[in-house]
Amino acid sequence: MPDQHQAAPHLTGFVPPRHACDAHCHVFGPGERFPYAASRRYTPEDKPKEVLAALHDRLGLERAVLVQASCHGTDNRAMMDALRSDPARYRGVAMIDDETPDAELMAMHEAGVRGIRFNFIKSLGGGPGLDVVHRAAGRVRGMGWHVVLHLQGDGVREMEETIRALRMPVVIDHMGRVDPAQGVEGASFRALLALLREDERIWVKLSGAERMVPAPFTAALPFAHALLRAAPDRVLWGTDFPHPNLAVPVEETELLDLVPLIAPRAEDRQRLLVENPAALYGFED
Repeated sequence: MPDQHQAAPHLTGFVPPRHACDAHCHVFGPGERFPYAASRRYTPEDKPKEVLAALHDRLGLERAVLVQASCHGTDNRAMMDALRSDPARYRGVAMIDDETPDAELMAMHEAGVRGIRFNFIKSLGGGPGLDVVHRAAGRVRGMGWHVVLHLQGDGVREMEETIRALRMPVVIDHMGRVDPAQGVEGASFRALLALLREDERIWVKLSGAERMVPAPFTAALPFAHALLRAAPDRVLWGTDFPHPNLAVPVEETELLDLVPLIAPRAEDRQRLLVENPAALYGFED
């Protein structure tokens, strides 16, 4: 049976199981210590590691994966500083390029980084050339890392050949950010489902409901249900705190309360929140 524990009060009816993980969240700044990238498309409000830790304590989430966002570019220092502040609690996903030294990759691995991310969202500047992706993947494959892709709309269909050719685990952010108006029968979502069913290296995050549909976000449930059924041992969940570039404020308790709706069975919630992130990121009891 899943190991339940008493979480701190957070005004929600759902108590996460012990070792539950927020597998997609960010730290921003503080900018005076960790400046934002000159090429950034947005400047976020500072949300340093202390703010993130307080949120997770309030929600009852014991573990987290810190994902490097485009506003910091390939300067991973803010994320690395957070990882080193609590090595048992945190793992990381970095952004790198051809200029990232090998010694820095090794330092990242020692700090808990287990993946690299590429952002292909056009409004954020789009992604790098595919040759850059392949070279970066080749540099970290031997360390057991994975690739995280932030795609939107037809992004999975457009990059399917690349995804299959990477020869390592690939994680798709935020349910592929497909157009919800097309429904679960839409071509883009069907492509994501097919990829998940056919390739055991493919993972997907059942996050980003707040980017797909209005509150209370339940219109995103059919997409999450379909993905969970397709690969219950390769799905992750995260808050996406602090929700960069989202026009409408979000209370994270609303997202946490979606979890038992996404995964009504306790064993599925245990996989989603505990077992799957532990397997991919190497968390230890």
